[in-house]
Amino acid sequence: MLHDPISDLLTRIRNAQKQRHRYVDVPLSKQKLHIAKVMQEQGFVGNVFVNKEKQALRVVLRYARDRKPVVNGLKRISKPGLRRYIGHNDIPKILGGFGIAILSTNKGIIEGEAAREQKLGGELLCYIW
Repeated sequence: MLHDPISDLLTRIRNAQKQRHRYVDVPLSKQKLHIAKVMQEQGFVGNVFVNKEKQALRVVLRYARDRKPVVNGLKRISKPGLRRYIGHNDIPKILGGFGIAILSTNKGIIEGEAAREQKLGGELLCYIW
């Protein structure tokens, strides 16, 4: 039984990139799909595919020319035991704008800069840089 599916997604991506895999498969959920789509829009991962038959989400990983991972770090902030909620003024800039914060707002799961522009606060899910 999985207690924290977001941490599972981030850990699978981190581990797959350390081993230089081309893609990683994770169990499908709407929340994981939206997080992967945000990562894709920001250029941290390649394509995101949904396999409805196997109930799986396939995330294609991206690498630089010398086969270094595009994602240098992933950090889960809000956890099941300690939820972290922030207002739009408190959304941090990660590495001076090179990283992103992913938030769960009442408008869905969005990137921190978009939430700041729309003046939306919410649950701070994770940092990616």
